[in-house]
Amino acid sequence: MKRQISFTQALATVVGSVIGAGVFFKIGTITAQTGSTSMTLFVWILAGVISIASGLTVSEIAASLKVNGAIKYLDYTYGRVWGFLFGWAQMIVYFPAQIGALSSIFGVQFVSLFGISNKFSNLIAILLVLFLFGINLIGTKVSSKMQSVITVLKIIPIVLIIIWGIFNQNRINIQILPLTVGAGKSMAGGLSQGLLSALFAFEGWIVVTNLANEVKNPEKDLSRAIIAGLSIITLIYVLINYTFLTVLPIHQLVNNNNAAFEASSKLFGQFGGKLVTVGILISVYGAVNAFMLTGMRTPYILAQDNLLPYSNKIGKTNIHTGVPIIGAVIVNLIAIIMILLGNFNVLTDMLVFVMWTFNTMLSIAVLVLRKREPELKRPFSVPWYPLIPLISIIGGVFIVVSTIINQFILSMIGIGLTLLGMPIYYYKQKQNKANNNLKN
Repeated sequence: MKRQISFTQALATVVGSVIGAGVFFKIGTITAQTGSTSMTLFVWILAGVISIASGLTVSEIAASLKVNGAIKYLDYTYGRVWGFLFGWAQMIVYFPAQIGALSSIFGVQFVSLFGISNKFSNLIAILLVLFLFGINLIGTKVSSKMQSVITVLKIIPIVLIIIWGIFNQNRINIQILPLTVGAGKSMAGGLSQGLLSALFAFEGWIVVTNLANEVKNPEKDLSRAIIAGLSIITLIYVLINYTFLTVLPIHQLVNNNNAAFEASSKLFGQFGGKLVTVGILISVYGAVNAFMLTGMRTPYILAQDNLLPYSNKIGKTNIHTGVPIIGAVIVNLIAIIMILLGNFNVLTDMLVFVMWTFNTMLSIAVLVLRKREPELKRPFSVPWYPLIPLISIIGGVFIVVSTIINQFILSMIGIGLTLLGMPIYYYKQKQNKANNNLKN
């Protein structure tokens, strides 16, 4: 793999991975969970604060360790089994679920925009996966440059909605303080469920670490891309959700998957609403491409350490393009299966739960390494240590525990899929040991 990704392209990958469907479609779920405008806005702000704290914390490891991806950060800190389980969870849950859920949304919006029967939405979703798979096979440089262009294009409709919303003369007055929840809802339940949903919209920034060996100046550019990207995203999310809440009354937002279209139609007229739907399609398209660009590298990274069956094949890249083709096939095949089986909200809640379990471990890793290796060179140090890591850790623990309490079956499925990797890990360890003994 060549160092060919600039800071701008790394930043575009962060923003492109994170801003996808969640910014447009989670408002309906969150308003249903919180029942109030004040708690809805608060969970978006809180999700941003936790994500930025986590990004700042992980950035210290990304700048300090000259290894490729968060998998290796866990390897280095806790031992190989934890890095493997994180990679395994990314390979069979996180990336396929992201690609599958986002492609499904693309399919639903596409058939709605062009008046096609809903029964073709899954076909459209699968065709999108196959098309982007083909684009990514051409090479990293092509797909990363396309990502930069798509990121700019996807920001345009979001900025238009925000600007028109700010200057909207018919704004609905909404309550921001004090924090309340809707009738029949508990404060703890509304906060925890709403936060889990909002955090899906922030998912994706960690995947840029999979490109560490291809970023031109990883010691500086990885942390800069993560921090700048998350700051921009938080501002955008709070402003656009404020706009939705001031354009449509909350009862029209609750469980409404077309909230973005209806709000845009009210701001711009029917044609403007359709134009924004095109922008949503571009946004989702860019997010799917970003997850595909980074996701195909997870099986490759695991295979490079001979931790998967047929690692000698999975751990190879195309001699001309540097693309890990078999890794791409694995992730996209699972994604297509999820499209055929999937439920958008179930997939997103599961991937948030699984990833935040490991994100919390990554934040704790900063504390471990500060204690264990005080002499380690740190080109970037997390500010206000240990406050920022503690915010990330407390937020992560809250997410994991509240999911287990509120969505026990879903959390057990996520844990079960992750632990399925254990037999493979120990089988490969035993096989590798036997091969080493034969050589000796």
